[in-house]
Amino acid sequence: MKTLGLTGGIGSGKSTVSAMLVERGAALIDADANARSVTAPGGVAIGAIRAQFGDALITADGALDRARMRELAFRDPAAKRRLEAIVHPLVGELGRQQLEAARAAGHGCVVYDIPLLVESGRWRALLDAVLVVDCRPETQVARVMARSGLTEEAVRAIMAAQASRAERLAAADTVIYNDGISLDALRNAVHRFAEAFGL
Repeated sequence: MKTLGLTGGIGSGKSTVSAMLVERGAALIDADANARSVTAPGGVAIGAIRAQFGDALITADGALDRARMRELAFRDPAAKRRLEAIVHPLVGELGRQQLEAARAAGHGCVVYDIPLLVESGRWRALLDAVLVVDCRPETQVARVMARSGLTEEAVRAIMAAQASRAERLAAADTVIYNDGISLDALRNAVHRFAEAFGL
């Protein structure tokens, strides 16, 4: 089974590209979705988060308060590391289970959608190839502001915490440029890549 790492900055269109790869028959392991799952109401990380941070970071329905955690993480890098020490192993275990399920279902390719692929450093050796979805920073800001209601300052702070555009491009085996093109043109680029990759 082939393994593809998919990454890109916030607002790059990575989720759209991952959905197109799934249309082609790939299995998807989405690190962000898995992180949301383990920190959702009743998620396996909630007890440890409550023990580490108290009730202040847990919402009324029992989920991680992502907005308050984001504020704390920006102010206090040590708090971010403590949260990651709880969440990352659980996300990794969930990913392993999904990989085994994809293998059992006979998928020929698994796509790891990993926002922090470049930052983590450990992924490269586990992947057959890295696909980066790229666009201009101004496009990222506009897209994220439009969909989330965040301020430009907040979006740029998130971008600053991610790998730089240059670092992502340096890590790429293939780049799909998703800026100023139609959805059909993007789909065509994804399909050309998928055929070359054997998907």
